[in-house]
Amino acid sequence: MEIIFEYHDVTASAELEAFAKAQLEKLADKYQFIHRADVFFKLENTSSDETGKISGVRISMPGPRLFAEHSSDDFYPSLKEAINEVEVQLRKKKEKMQAHH
Repeated sequence: MEIIFEYHDVTASAELEAFAKAQLEKLADKYQFIHRADVFFKLENTSSDETGKISGVRISMPGPRLFAEHSSDDFYPSLKEAINEVEVQLRKKKEKMQAHH
């Protein structure tokens, strides 16, 4: 699986990329049909201390792409939440694929 990182108004981080890779590789082990993941990190102007650091994940595979993003006060929890949301979508997709076989 190929992983592409995009940063919008955010400094690139090797630690964050390593964290994302570890999380995404677990998904790729479970769902072999994933062939690419795009990971986005961006800052949002917000009045809340709870949000503003947005992580997004787009999964490419056969059929429509899956996407989720989450905003929190730190990129790690927002990335983890976005990956969890994508995993829910992947689970549904896999169930649908198995139902058609």
